[in-house]
Amino acid sequence: MALSEMEDGRPGGEGGESDVIVQACVLGGFSESAETRGLISTLVEVHADTVTTESAIQRFLVIMNRYQEQPHLLDPHLEWMLNMILELIRSEKSPPSLVHLSFKFLYTICKVRGYKIFMQLFPHEVADVQPVLDLLSRQDPKDTETWETRYMLLLWLSMTCLIPFDLSRLDGHLESDSGKARESTMDRILAFAKSYLVVSDSPRDAASVLVSKFMTRPDVKQKRFKDFLDWSLTTISKTNDHSVTDIMVLDGALQSLAKLFKHGKRDDLLPYAPTVLQCLEQKHLSESSQAMLRKLAVKLIQRLGLTFLKPRLATWRYQRGNRSLAANLSMSQSTAATAEMETQEKEEDYDIPEEVETVVEHLLVGLKDKETIVRWSAAKGIGRLTGRLPKELADEVVGSVLDCFSFQETDNAWHGGCLALAELGRRGLLLPSRLTDVVPLIIKSLTYEEKRGACSVGSNVRDAACYVCWSFARAYEPKELEPFVTQIANALLITAVFDRNVNCRRAASAAFQENVGRQGTFPHGIDIVTAADYYAVGNLNNCYLTISVYIASFPEYTKAMIDHLIAMKINHWDGVIRELATKALHNLTPQAPDYMATTVLPQLLPIAMGIDLHGRHGAILACAEITHALYKLGLQTNRTVVDMISSECVDALKDIHQKLQDRKQYRGFGGELMRPAMCCLIEKLSLSKMPFKKDPVITGWQWLIDDTIKSLHLFSSGAKDSIMAAVVSALSALCEEYYQAQPGQADSEIQTVLVSQYTEGLKSPQILTRCGSALALGCLPRFMIHGQLKQILEGLQQMCIVSQKQGSFTEARRDAVRAIAQVCMKAGVCASGSTDSALCSENVAEVYDALLNSMNDYTTDSRGDVGAWVREAAMTSLMDVTILVASSAPEILLPDLVKSMMCCLAQQAAEKIDRYRAHAGNIFLHLLHVTEPAVPHIPHREALLTIFPVEATTSLNWNAPSQAFQHITQLLGLPQYQYHTLLGLTVSVGGITESTVHFSSQSLFDYLKRIQEDIAALSQFGDTLLSIFRDNLRNDRVSIPFLKMLNQMLANSCFEIFTTQENHQFCVDLLTLCKEIKKSKNISKLRACVSVFCGLIQFQGEVRKKVLSQLLMLLCHSFPVIRKTTASQMYEMLLTYDDVIDPEFLDDVMTLLSDANWESDLATVRTHRNQLCDWLGVPRPQMVTKSPA
Repeated sequence: MALSEMEDGRPGGEGGESDVIVQACVLGGFSESAETRGLISTLVEVHADTVTTESAIQRFLVIMNRYQEQPHLLDPHLEWMLNMILELIRSEKSPPSLVHLSFKFLYTICKVRGYKIFMQLFPHEVADVQPVLDLLSRQDPKDTETWETRYMLLLWLSMTCLIPFDLSRLDGHLESDSGKARESTMDRILAFAKSYLVVSDSPRDAASVLVSKFMTRPDVKQKRFKDFLDWSLTTISKTNDHSVTDIMVLDGALQSLAKLFKHGKRDDLLPYAPTVLQCLEQKHLSESSQAMLRKLAVKLIQRLGLTFLKPRLATWRYQRGNRSLAANLSMSQSTAATAEMETQEKEEDYDIPEEVETVVEHLLVGLKDKETIVRWSAAKGIGRLTGRLPKELADEVVGSVLDCFSFQETDNAWHGGCLALAELGRRGLLLPSRLTDVVPLIIKSLTYEEKRGACSVGSNVRDAACYVCWSFARAYEPKELEPFVTQIANALLITAVFDRNVNCRRAASAAFQENVGRQGTFPHGIDIVTAADYYAVGNLNNCYLTISVYIASFPEYTKAMIDHLIAMKINHWDGVIRELATKALHNLTPQAPDYMATTVLPQLLPIAMGIDLHGRHGAILACAEITHALYKLGLQTNRTVVDMISSECVDALKDIHQKLQDRKQYRGFGGELMRPAMCCLIEKLSLSKMPFKKDPVITGWQWLIDDTIKSLHLFSSGAKDSIMAAVVSALSALCEEYYQAQPGQADSEIQTVLVSQYTEGLKSPQILTRCGSALALGCLPRFMIHGQLKQILEGLQQMCIVSQKQGSFTEARRDAVRAIAQVCMKAGVCASGSTDSALCSENVAEVYDALLNSMNDYTTDSRGDVGAWVREAAMTSLMDVTILVASSAPEILLPDLVKSMMCCLAQQAAEKIDRYRAHAGNIFLHLLHVTEPAVPHIPHREALLTIFPVEATTSLNWNAPSQAFQHITQLLGLPQYQYHTLLGLTVSVGGITESTVHFSSQSLFDYLKRIQEDIAALSQFGDTLLSIFRDNLRNDRVSIPFLKMLNQMLANSCFEIFTTQENHQFCVDLLTLCKEIKKSKNISKLRACVSVFCGLIQFQGEVRKKVLSQLLMLLCHSFPVIRKTTASQMYEMLLTYDDVIDPEFLDDVMTLLSDANWESDLATVRTHRNQLCDWLGVPRPQMVTKSPA
């Protein structure tokens, strides 16, 4: 058993062996004993209040639920808990609410410990019978709130039934005072049992327990057994499984009969068993739609079968001599001599009733049921029944179970068959002579998988097969399983490493571990168990790419693992498994290179050109990976791939493309798999230096790459990225190997054609063709770029500029920006070089302009800020190009370029999206601190190093607004960074994300407080603020957050020093710019503008009159919502600034602003507004008549 977490919440998979030992026994005892005692003692006080009652119940549940997996720890404490609660229940002073609450507590304990153990603790003396019956008679069976009370009372009654006296002795004189006969105790108990067997809640289960205890009493058996059986069979016959009520009734009757036949004496039950069996057969419950009814029917039928057969231990069963694991491990060789048991040669003669055959048939049908609970019950029944049969008949049952393992049967039959075999093996009923038939079926079950639509079934079969192997390890002597060790070990390890389902991998790992410990004959068992334990096999990638290589290093397992991958995994329905399988084959090739070259590759090639799509896809990828792995091995021994594989294989690899093209298998859905697979093959064969230079196949491969780039838009969105990545990798490898006329020199003809083709593709109307063309140019080797650099860079730059203006092709711009950096990195830097061959003084400015221009890409569409993809790529590209130039020719890195780059990075590091802020911040610090080479001309380098010391590169979390903004706002004090940093902060402070707004505004205001006394610094800040506003008046992305930020600044009196001067220039300029905003039709913008106007009222002089005039004009705005907002904001403004208006008119103005309906028609509103103008001493605005055009 593996516990996922320890008490303190740490994951279970960390910490090595010692932690695992600790976790195996998390709890050492019942540590909440005192708290539990306190809780129970407070029930008297809390029961009357619903809130305190709920609180007490929840706390008790939390305490008890901790012991669900170790309930035995409660055993020493159960008695005192039960006694404390029963004391409350028995007390005559206890109100019903307290009694019911006490029973809820009892039920919680019972649920955790299990009713079979807990019910034994109930007092069961003669004196307890009547009180329990009286208490039960006062319960309402329909009350849904108190079912726990009824459940526990029925269990208690089940125990009191065990008193060893005739129940008639408890009745005394049955005549009551009124002369009417009282009901006997026996009849009362039976009436309760029957009434609760047909209810719909949990007391039904307790009633079936009561029946099993009560009906098996000698006195009840004589007087009431027949009647109860008649009632039960009549109930079963009359009900159907269509209505909910009937289902519950059937459930109760079947449960009670199953428990009755389990606990009753065979001699008493045998006369009635055929009748019950006949009734069940007539009912055809195996065809019911209710799984629980089918399970109970199987349970009852197996109990009937056991009743027909005498209880005896089969003398023929297999008994392992030494079951102790410790004793087994202590023996170096499995030579424990098993004492010969005296077996009876002649079995006891007795006839097997005919009904047993019927029972076995029903159980075999149950093994194939669609529900696991039914199959599991049937498997246990088969095991129990077979243990009482003679050897010949038992062997027939085993044969019938083995018939489940037919490929005509469903996965349910296979699963049921595995469960039955495990039960038979566990009980010693599967004789070693049968292992030759059984083991091959179990091996098949371990890899059983059946495709259904887009997925598959069979994981439960494989899991059950692991259980069979686990049970066999415990059931048989090592010498019995020795002939099958290789098969079982290989099959278990293949499942443990290569199964898609994590539960199956873990089950196989556990079964292998059990076999290693119990059998001691599995090759390299201890080493493998250590490497492939429960936690290690949890990660699928780790299994395929690491653990498989380790296991395959043992020669006993190598070929079996390779063969399984070829037979079962490269044609798997799940693409992820196919790809992992091919990578695993690549990793396994060094373990068996000759086998791969001479056996596996020839097997794969026909599949690679076969009709099955998944098989074809996996086989092509496998051919590619194996060939490349063989090439790598050949490098160590100075052999080429051609020396290692046959010429037929080489020709077949070459022909794959042509065959697929001739069959038109690059089209449609299949093309989504075939194109990336073929691109992978092209890449790996090129890397493996196959001798195909100047061969016509190269032209075919190039056609496939080019056609795929042009056709990308035809594929499903999920496949596009993987196809594009495969195409780019293939093109790069193909060029490197086959397009060099001489080492380092391109074939000029193909170079011209490819560069022209891809630069032309940058103008395609299809966005994905543009993406593909840009990435293709970026992946070209250096010799292909040489002499064509100018054309490539111009094409990429032009595409960025044009598409950015149009606001389209965002993904293509992102890929073009990446390609610019890749091309520059491959071309290299030469200060005085040619623009056609390297990055030089003449073209470096153009490259930087293109990248810096991309840093201002704020394109948005229905997906949001998609321009961020371009900005992120531009940041990365700038870093790569800058470090390249700084290391080779720092003299061409002009100060203006570095300044623009650092300022743009500072702006991005102050913006609102965490991911891109972090990316920009990390690049900014990297460029600042990089020493080899150091980036020249960084403005304010010394000040920056003070703000961002070296340790900040690792300690500063740019994703966290609380950390990032307190550092980035310090750049506002550096003149060259102020504009861009403030521009970035604008969208953060004026944003909508609460945490970003809070921390960015807090850091900004902290900076402004520090410069309050410094007139020059504050004036410079004000000028920068106005510059940003002026530059972005019509840019809503900046202007709306700017107005929100400005409103916060004015509200926090950040410019208080300017208010002392009348008509301060900052305020005049700000008002002029706000007037421009007032013309907008954007509601958000206008609302923000109203707030700013109200903030500007704090400035003295003529400015105040102008601000009031603007606000009064907005009171007659054409949008009613703006009129209403303005009135509301003015009301608040006048409350804040009481010197704006003559106190004589203040009340009138406030009343008019608050009471007037500013959303009514403009004529009415204008009258109110003009009245306000008169009171405020502001000239009434005049209507401007527009002259006709």
